[in-house]
Amino acid sequence: MYVEERMYTLHPGKAPEYFHHYSTHGMPVQLRYLPHMLGYYVTEVGLQNMVVHMWAYDDLNQRERCRDALFADPEWQSYRPKIHPLIVRMETRIMKPAPFFVERLKRMLAAEPKA
Repeated sequence: MYVEERMYTLHPGKAPEYFHHYSTHGMPVQLRYLPHMLGYYVTEVGLQNMVVHMWAYDDLNQRERCRDALFADPEWQSYRPKIHPLIVRMETRIMKPAPFFVERLKRMLAAEPKA
């Protein structure tokens, strides 16, 4: 099991526009292809203008298959140019849950409501 953390630093004042595009265009497409959204956040304290979202995958092969399918979707291709001008920097981390947390994470994902 792996968790991907994606961090986008936005231009100041662009979060409302980013969230509008994402909620109306990006999220519906992503949820068709990516298995488990763990959360979508905006910083309140610390580095400002940052959006953080996290996704869970069974393994890195699943991540690659899901992202390949997502990137092949014409709706996703038309969405990306809407948000790229709003983003200053993009970072990604791939993390493995601690051994004592793997089963808990699997139970959380099994209980996850569908969008």
